[in-house]
Amino acid sequence: MGLTALCPGTFDPVTNGHVDIIRRASACFDAVIVAVLENPGKAPLFAVEDRVSMLKEAVSDLEGVQVESFSGLLVNYARSKDPDVVVVKGIRAVSDFDFELKMAQMNNHLTGVDTFFLPTSPQWSFISSSLIKEVVRFGGDIAGMVPPHVEERLRETLSTGKD
Repeated sequence: MGLTALCPGTFDPVTNGHVDIIRRASACFDAVIVAVLENPGKAPLFAVEDRVSMLKEAVSDLEGVQVESFSGLLVNYARSKDPDVVVVKGIRAVSDFDFELKMAQMNNHLTGVDTFFLPTSPQWSFISSSLIKEVVRFGGDIAGMVPPHVEERLRETLSTGKD
């Protein structure tokens, strides 16, 4: 087997920016594992099972991409999956890079796992899951920013006051 990319995140919810990074990684690596973080310290809108399900549907057309969940240290999960795994992170802005560089250096120090940074495509650079949820809460239009099935789930969830 060749090089495997690990695309980790909370994905609460998955956006078209996330899908773009996963799609581009799948064109560069032999396999891609999308790893949905289950972090009890955070209070995501969607349960990990729902986030995994939405992601699976969003990337169902991509060969060699699998979606799983994990908890704990990313590098421990990475090493358990494949000895030739590299982390792939999308970078929207300098603020992302500042945070992600420190994380990449720590991950490398702990286990030798390397991180590849992939700049976000310009049309998605302003999108974040947090911003998407905020727009939906106030009735704004997010068409084209998330996959249609995700937009539907967001509207259902936030209109019932489950936030």
